[in-house]
Amino acid sequence: MAIDYGTKRVGIAVTDPLQIIATGLTTVATKDLFTFLQQYLSEEAVSCIVVGEPLDLNGQPAEVAPAIKPFKERLGKTFPDLRIESQDERFTSVDAKRIILQSGAKKKKRRDKALVDKISAVLILQDFLEHQR
Repeated sequence: MAIDYGTKRVGIAVTDPLQIIATGLTTVATKDLFTFLQQYLSEEAVSCIVVGEPLDLNGQPAEVAPAIKPFKERLGKTFPDLRIESQDERFTSVDAKRIILQSGAKKKKRRDKALVDKISAVLILQDFLEHQR
């Protein structure tokens, strides 16, 4: 599972049992994330949560980065049996917007920030899976 963490919304992606391809699952409000995760993880087998690491062009932590460390710590305390990993998420939002545009989506759909977050989570997870191979 991958999480594109934001202060308002969180994009979530999952992979198939063989860990070949990432798929967008949903976008949830940040305030509802742990409730969602507890429900989802009680029903589905997940061994690792990959959290997008927001870095700027120079590799320095981006604006939302200070919120990531406490979030990851809470994840580890709430779900101690899960492996928590980080993955560079530079350019995922830009790439997600490009993918939406190339898909031929209408203007309203291209402005859907929740869709951008979900696709960003897919890109984070796919990059992580590729680096694991």
